Amino acid sequence: MTAWRESRRRWRADMARFKAERRTARRNGQPLPENPGPPPTGFALLPWLLLGMGAFSNLFQDRSSHPWIGAIGLFTFNSLYINVAFRAFVKEKREALSTRLALAAMGVLTCALAIGYGGNWLLFFPLLGLAVGATLRGPWLGRTGIGLAALAGGVSGVREGWDAINIAYGTFLSTMVTAAILSLAEAVRELRAAREELARRAVEKERLRFSRDLHDLLGHTLSVIVVKSEAARRLAPRDLEAALVQVADIESVGRQALTEIREAVTGYREGSLATELDRARSALSAVGVDPVVRQSGPPLVPRSEALLGWVLREAVTNVLRHSGATRCEISVSGTRDRVRLEVADDGDGVLSPSPVPGIGGTGLKGLTERLAAAGGSLRAGPSPRGGFTVTAELPVEGELPVEGDPVEGELLVEGGLSAAGGPAAGERPAQDRLPADPAEVPLSRTPGAR
Repeated sequence: MTAWRESRRRWRADMARFKAERRTARRNGQPLPENPGPPPTGFALLPWLLLGMGAFSNLFQDRSSHPWIGAIGLFTFNSLYINVAFRAFVKEKREALSTRLALAAMGVLTCALAIGYGGNWLLFFPLLGLAVGATLRGPWLGRTGIGLAALAGGVSGVREGWDAINIAYGTFLSTMVTAAILSLAEAVRELRAAREELARRAVEKERLRFSRDLHDLLGHTLSVIVVKSEAARRLAPRDLEAALVQVADIESVGRQALTEIREAVTGYREGSLATELDRARSALSAVGVDPVVRQSGPPLVPRSEALLGWVLREAVTNVLRHSGATRCEISVSGTRDRVRLEVADDGDGVLSPSPVPGIGGTGLKGLTERLAAAGGSLRAGPSPRGGFTVTAELPVEGELPVEGDPVEGELLVEGGLSAAGGPAAGERPAQDRLPADPAEVPLSRTPGAR
């Protein structure tokens, strides 16, 4: 009864989901989804009980000795068959010990009725084969099917002679065909579920990509616009030409931001390290921070350039938000195997309120995920010499994860945090140390870290 309720619940849930998908498709003007139909349940196996109608009629025509024994046996077999039929479509119940015991009881009962009555009662062997085929999976199915067919042939031979071949063949066929059909139905359901899961993950992946790109684009661009706007306001009373230069820069930054947002929407946004270095020099100089850029090593592949460009953009954005920094060193160095980007400033470690409310708080986390997916790592924290340092490392090809690097979503924060974000040995008390994940705290409220 429990298995029957479970089958009915699953059928109702699938049909409700299908109807909801059709309503959504109609509302959005999309093609209607394919109707998968109701999932198979134990009801699909119940019509085969009609094979036992011959034995049932014999009970009422006085063709069987001791008909009350046959009636009890028929009722018991049918009850066990119905129970197994509904359990066969629920994996947990199909593999349960109680189901195996029910099959064994059906086998013993079938042999007893076939030996005792013969004739139409031999058709219970194909019914037993149906139950076995619906329940068993894996390598034991073939052996069990052959053994059951041999048992049916042997018992039938005692009662019907050479006609036992038909019973043995029917038993083997019912076992294997039932197993093949139900296995195919299960494979189709699993493939459909896998396809839906892949589609859901693709949508989620695209949403995360766009969210990261939009944050990285707007966080930097709006910070630069605010800084240059403040510079233009301060310069306007005493140096109108310099103020107009800042206004022109604001216009240029805004136009570039529009282009980048369009590229991010279409998925063709690729950063350039050289472009970001030029923008970093301009943005830092506008706020009175002296930029020092050092580059060495072989040329980078486009993917590494794009990833390091994102890191540089976020790091410079954080420097723009920092109060007290007068110098920012940007170092790009590489070998044949790995490339390293380091952005360090000489600030005092105390952040001013963010010039752009609502921007910040997920940049480092998003960059960590980007780099980890390419086999790289990201470290951020206060420098021993003072100020703040962001360091990114990547394999030159940027394709295969490197053993020992942090896993996806893991940020290495120096100064009191372990690689997993937990306490390191000898750190300060909890109330004095950095949060477990600085990337999740607004930059304007994180003391000593960005």
